[in-house]
Amino acid sequence: MSDWKMLTLVGADRPGIVGRVTNALYRAGWNLGETSMIRLGGNFTIMMMVTGEGAVEPVLQPVADALGLHMHVDDIAGSLHQHVVPNIQVRVVGADRAGIVAQVTAVLAEHGFNILELESDVAGSSERPVYIMHIQGYADLPLETLEAALDNLGDIDVHVSPIETLIG
Repeated sequence: MSDWKMLTLVGADRPGIVGRVTNALYRAGWNLGETSMIRLGGNFTIMMMVTGEGAVEPVLQPVADALGLHMHVDDIAGSLHQHVVPNIQVRVVGADRAGIVAQVTAVLAEHGFNILELESDVAGSSERPVYIMHIQGYADLPLETLEAALDNLGDIDVHVSPIETLIG
């Protein structure tokens, strides 16, 4: 089992971030595990599991400084090929207001739904913002049970559907 670190980098979005960060890691002999990289509100966020010899900070600090990225590194207990495969997706759309994420995720948690990925965006205009959220996760209960629980949230439209998993 490898000694994994969780590397987080955040900064203003611009071309070349992923290429420069991963190239520096590769050239220094570091390996990537699972990663998540996304633009959020004009910023680019990287979260990645990395493993290698020595400290990763000296390898990446020059790149982070050159790109204006904030870096954070944590030792983690992690391994590959251990994650749960999502079987249910939830799509939420409604007029943007405080509390949508809290309400939906509280109902999901009450029903034992394990959130594996959550993405959200605000569409529409500043006068009429629309909140859109996509959640993928795993639950052992029937789809209809989750649909019924989420049906009582009022002014938001929630759609629950299965995720077809083809593993083999």
